Amino acid sequence: MDRVELQRLATERSSDAKVLLAARHWSAAYYLSGYAVECALKACIAKLMKSEQFPDRKFAEKCWTHNLTQLLDLAGLKAGFEAALRIDADLRDNWDTVREWNEESRYARTAKADAEDLYEAVTEKKHGVLAWLKPHW
Repeated sequence: MDRVELQRLATERSSDAKVLLAARHWSAAYYLSGYAVECALKACIAKLMKSEQFPDRKFAEKCWTHNLTQLLDLAGLKAGFEAALRIDADLRDNWDTVREWNEESRYARTAKADAEDLYEAVTEKKHGVLAWLKPHW
């Protein structure tokens, strides 16, 4: 999967989550909101890859994760993101919500408030996690 496809998936999954919230499918909306961030982070990682370069095997294997904090580090964004969190309390609050997501949530029942909170933390236009990631993907 290439960078453009990952960007498209991140955008689509956040849109899907909005539709699922409206349909009162809290658990699915929660899962897809987090998955949108995972796709965005993987698009940031894909940006680092050179098309003519054979990828380092150990690095590539580390990228096969759903851990958002680990993906942020692999994307080379950790220091910049931590700096942004220090000056933007709203982004920090949103990240605190987003980093609780994990792929196991696809099997969990999620409350309405949790689904809405995660969706807002991901998609908020000025301080949302996707808003911060998009310039880097």
